Amino acid sequence: MRDIALRLPSDLLSAFALLSRLPLPNHQGTGAASAWAWPVVGAVLGALGAAVATGLLWLGVTPGVAAALVLALGAMLTGGLHEDGLSDTADGLYGGWTRERRLEIMKDSRVGSYGVLALVLVTLARWAGLTAVLVFGGHWAALVATGALSRAPMALVMALLPNARGSGFSHATGRPSAATALVGLVLAVALAAALTGWSAVPLVFATLAVTLWLAFTALRKIGGQTGDILGASQQLAEVACLAVLSARV
Repeated sequence: MRDIALRLPSDLLSAFALLSRLPLPNHQGTGAASAWAWPVVGAVLGALGAAVATGLLWLGVTPGVAAALVLALGAMLTGGLHEDGLSDTADGLYGGWTRERRLEIMKDSRVGSYGVLALVLVTLARWAGLTAVLVFGGHWAALVATGALSRAPMALVMALLPNARGSGFSHATGRPSAATALVGLVLAVALAAALTGWSAVPLVFATLAVTLWLAFTALRKIGGQTGDILGASQQLAEVACLAVLSARV
């Protein structure tokens, strides 16, 4: 904890530079050491989405349209980083028959049928959950909590699984320690609990459930994690959180 406190400014800048396209001053990135701060990035991006949603609803925009625009804003703020990982993960894990072929497919910039289906279905699920939240209210707490919780799995997967390729985004970023990943998870859970109360309990369980499923699948099919797996973990965790919140509004 003392080391994290000393690195606080640098880690925060590194986390925002890594996971967002927000304009930031030049700095020396700290790589995976900043993984504890990834939920902070998610919380800020969630707050920006909530602010836009508030303005759109005030202008009379329907919740469905507002939800679509908020999702579009999220993709713009991250450069579609997580969506790209989701599509590559679906193509690779389910489009190849061997470990080598799966990794080759995931590295290919082209999107296949599995990737398209994953993007469409997951985006539709995110839109449906967010629309329900906007209809019944409480979207500030929902979006900030979801943003924070959905970024914690990336650090957990990186800490738990070896890099499957030995190159690429995840390998270049490094591997966070278990303590760093745990600090990020505790921070995300604390934010979710402060914002959503007891609803944080099913939120955390749903997030961990989809994360463990994806981690197990990745380990079995490709022998570890890649940057694409990390992006997919964020998207699936976001779906899980919004599904829980839409069921409890």
